[in-house]
Amino acid sequence: MPKITFMGAGSTVFARNVLGDCMCTPSLRESEIALYDIDAQRLEESYIILSAINRNINQGRATIRQYCGVEQRKEALRGADFVVNAIQVGLYEPCTVIDFEIPKKYGLRQTIADTLGIGGIMRGLRTIPVLADFARDMEEVCPDAWFLNYTNPMAILTGYMQRYTNIKTVGLCHSVQVCSENLLKSLNMEDKLEGRRELIAGINHMGWLLELKDKEGSDLYPEIRRRAAEKNASEKHSDMVRFDYIQNFGYYCTESSEHNAEYNPFYIKSKYPELIEKFNIPLDEYPRRCVNQIKGWKEEKENILNNGQVTHERSREYASYIMEAIVTGNPYKIGGNVLNTGLIDNLPADACVEVPCLVDNRGVNPCHVGKLPVQLAAMNMTNINAQLLTIQAAVTKKREDIYMAAMLEPHTAAELSIDHIKAMVDELIEAHGDYMKDYQ
Repeated sequence: MPKITFMGAGSTVFARNVLGDCMCTPSLRESEIALYDIDAQRLEESYIILSAINRNINQGRATIRQYCGVEQRKEALRGADFVVNAIQVGLYEPCTVIDFEIPKKYGLRQTIADTLGIGGIMRGLRTIPVLADFARDMEEVCPDAWFLNYTNPMAILTGYMQRYTNIKTVGLCHSVQVCSENLLKSLNMEDKLEGRRELIAGINHMGWLLELKDKEGSDLYPEIRRRAAEKNASEKHSDMVRFDYIQNFGYYCTESSEHNAEYNPFYIKSKYPELIEKFNIPLDEYPRRCVNQIKGWKEEKENILNNGQVTHERSREYASYIMEAIVTGNPYKIGGNVLNTGLIDNLPADACVEVPCLVDNRGVNPCHVGKLPVQLAAMNMTNINAQLLTIQAAVTKKREDIYMAAMLEPHTAAELSIDHIKAMVDELIEAHGDYMKDYQ
């Protein structure tokens, strides 16, 4: 039976979803599950909840063990077939707070700051050294394991693993599988859900819904464009940025409007503060979510555990389906983040792209997409530039490379001068202390 190691198992809700899915899957029910974290209390909470799920829905068939701290990491990984990564280096406090508060001093506002922007760059730089340690251990004790990365910044971290380690890596996001469904529901086109056909490709969080057809093969985009423009003109709603993408670039993309508001120079502009209201942009959204989650965790934990009666139904997360396809050979299609080995013709070869992939007992097999519409490739490139430079900075450890990543990040560049960008980067590096100690 497979061994599944979960890195960052203190992320209890996510660990429950992924590993609960595995315990709902016949070919994975008898797996050995290794829970790894550096926070003993959160690790124990996850162990209690997952053990209850194992008893209640799986007749105790899985073997679950805990591993805490750097000294136990190698044993957690030893012999693993699959390694699921969900770590957050630096957590909400101190690091996320720093990533929001220091840029504010320079007039740079953010919404999520975990994928791009100066916050995404800093998160990537403090996470890559930890992943490098994971990779060295894996190359020694489980060299054939698949590394399933869920941690953001997805393209930066996954791209680093694919280019600079020997570990088989695919990046996984929650947004691909719900993209067209949520779009159609938001436009009152639920009657088109069944049997729809779609193609999504681009980069993580900016994967483009290139085609959407109904079960008869009719193109749904003309009606989508009409309804999206009408909705943006007539009401405030939570997806106004992506609907504006449809109007101005012709296509919808995978991740939410609060994310995409900060991936470009168009919507969060200190010179035009009225845009925040016009496009209903929730500034400081991620810190707000973190505060609420931390505040409500004790109650949520008790609700999940439900006096030991916690149960689980298989979710739509890709991880268990990937493991099942590799173990059984029964193919499954995903949207995966992979190195651009000729998959999207007009994006760079060293970019991490998000494309359809077929998974079977040969692993994750990405599909050729061809050229993106020029304007979509151009939008992706503004993000890829900063992603590639962040990876370069993580490898070289040169502060000058961090400056360049920030200088070419579209939202940061639209708001700040080069001198202010460099000063902000210097202040962020100092504030992050040991997390950034290797960057000179």
